Amino acid sequence: MIWDDQNVIVNVRNKGLVVVSGCSHAGAVSVLRNAQRLTGEQRLAGFIGGLHLTGGLFEPIIKPTVDAFVAAGVSRVLPAHCTGWKAVHQLARALPDAFVQPAVGTVITF
Repeated sequence: MIWDDQNVIVNVRNKGLVVVSGCSHAGAVSVLRNAQRLTGEQRLAGFIGGLHLTGGLFEPIIKPTVDAFVAAGVSRVLPAHCTGWKAVHQLARALPDAFVQPAVGTVITF
């Protein structure tokens, strides 16, 4: 158990879950799976936040994480602060229709 991981899970009617994650210290895939487990909803409308994939220690798990996001069918991905440049680019390539590069003032509708 990772005690400093914080997430918000919103179940958007007719769309599925939107997960807002602080830093995903438990792993972004684990965060998504836990949201599905807690709610019973399998559809993933979006993931907003850090994927904690920056730096040499985490680079080996970038590809499996991106592959898991693709397999899970996440409809929108907005990677934040600790995702890292390499992971952001891999997410953008793997999920071109889902990827949104967030910035201050970005508005997303689900």
